[in-house]
Parts: sequence; structure tokens; C-alpha cells
Amino acid sequence: MNIRPISWLHWRMSKRVTSVRDLLAEATAQLVTHSESARADAEILLAHCLRKNRVWLFTWPDNPVDPGTAANFRHLLEKRLQGMPVAYLTGQREFWTLNLKVTPDTLIPRPETELLVETALEKLRGKHTLLDLGTGTGAIALALASERPDIQVTATDISPQALAVAQENARQHGIGNVQYLQSDWFSALPTQRFDVIVSNPPYIEAQDPHLQQGDVRFEPLTALVSGADGLEDIRHIALHAPQWLEAGGWLLLEHGYNQGDRVVGILRAAGFRHACCLPDLAGNGRISFGQYLPGD
Repeated sequence: MNIRPISWLHWRMSKRVTSVRDLLAEATAQLVTHSESARADAEILLAHCLRKNRVWLFTWPDNPVDPGTAANFRHLLEKRLQGMPVAYLTGQREFWTLNLKVTPDTLIPRPETELLVETALEKLRGKHTLLDLGTGTGAIALALASERPDIQVTATDISPQALAVAQENARQHGIGNVQYLQSDWFSALPTQRFDVIVSNPPYIEAQDPHLQQGDVRFEPLTALVSGADGLEDIRHIALHAPQWLEAGGWLLLEHGYNQGDRVVGILRAAGFRHACCLPDLAGNGRISFGQYLPGD
């Protein structure tokens, strides 16, 4: 009897042509206990490997996938099963209307942050200068600059690697009205005042157990953690922002779901007027802002 070695069987399996539908079903079944978005994760990874969009997957579910592409997909799937964020596996994430490059040097842009963009656009009516503190991938700065090509945006980050990613994203989308500056918050800014300052700063408590869960395990800690209560950077920004704001200018901050009341209190203590907190689509306080009115 001719018995093939097990390695030969594995080789045959790796060479087997399978369909889009089969690969998605296989991946979803494996991911379902590891991810709350198992099907979406599988679709994004397969579309990335095929260099297609997700609509193509729905349109051609019976299309065969060549063995090399299937092997690459399974390799990425294995990394996802180990917890690696999908955005780092594909090297990109959609935000606002932009497809942005993402690396482990940057925080992964999240849909909740689009509320900050929407609110900033309202505050920018009739105004022309904006500062984005801690820009990361450039998500906020580029979204605002793309919507308002008439404004001048300054985007800062302490990380030169993050700034390089932001600049590459700007070049990719042909957005030229953004100036990039390596700075620890306000420290390296030239003498200039801005109409609006926005920031999605670190706001997680140093001992928060969520740091050991999900995608954040792989994201840069310096972009996540801000002291024992998560509010050190927000306090610093609120305290110093009036030196960099035009009279009547606005400071807008993203923060944690349970920090709204405290951030509003920080803004008021720093002298900001009309301070309030806005909820995200899930009903959680997500954005707080206040207006700088000197002498009021």
C-alpha cells in the first residue's frame, strides 16, 4: 500500500483552490470567539489580500482564490487570532472620507473620533486657523483640511515616526494646507494663535485593565495612557491652550466615555466659557469643548 507522508497531505491542502465564500466561512468560524467583528475582520483581510474592495467579495462569492493568495490570507488570519489589530495587518484604516496609512507607531483612528471632526467643522465657520495636537496618522487634521481647503492647519506630534505617517497620508490624498511640527504638545510651537485647537490626547488610566484587552494591547502606550486618572494630558492642554487661542477661539477634546463631567470641570477651571460635553452615537460622552473669552 502506498501511504503518502503527512507533509505531502499538508502540501496538497495548501495547493487546493478554494472560493471566496469558503475562505470567508472558514475565517469567520475561527474568529468568532476572538473578535466581536469576526465577519468584518475576515472580509477586510481577504479583500486586502485580493486587492479588491468588500463589495467585490459579495458580488463574486464563488470566485476561486489562488493557493498563494489563500495562504497569505491564512497567515494574516493567524496573526489576527493572536490579537493583532486588522488595521496593522492591512496597514490602513478608513476615517471620514479618507483611507489612511496606519502603522504600530500610530494610534488606530476610530469612528467615534469623527464626532470631533464634525464639531470642529461647526466651530470653524468663519475661521481660518486650526491646531491639531497629537496628530498621529493625521486623521483629524487631514479630515478637517480636506473639508476646508481654505484654512491653515498645524499638526503636531511628539513622535517623528507618527509625523512621517501623517505626512505620507497628506501626500497620498493631495492635501497641502497642513503644516507638520514635532512638538510635545505646545512646547515647539512658533508664536501664533489659532481659531480652533483640537486634540484626541491619551486619556486612559495607567492601571486600566482594558490596556490588556483587544487592539489597544498593540497600540503605542504613550498614545493611550495619561497618568493615574487618565486626565494629566487633558489638564495640561486645557491649562496652556489659552496662550495659543485667539479671543473667541475654541478648544475641543476627545476623552473617555466616563470622563465628560470631569473634563468639563477642567475646562471651566482653566477659564473656558460655554463648556459642555457631547455624546457619541452610543450615547456616551465623547467630546468636550469650551470657548476662550479673555476678560469675560
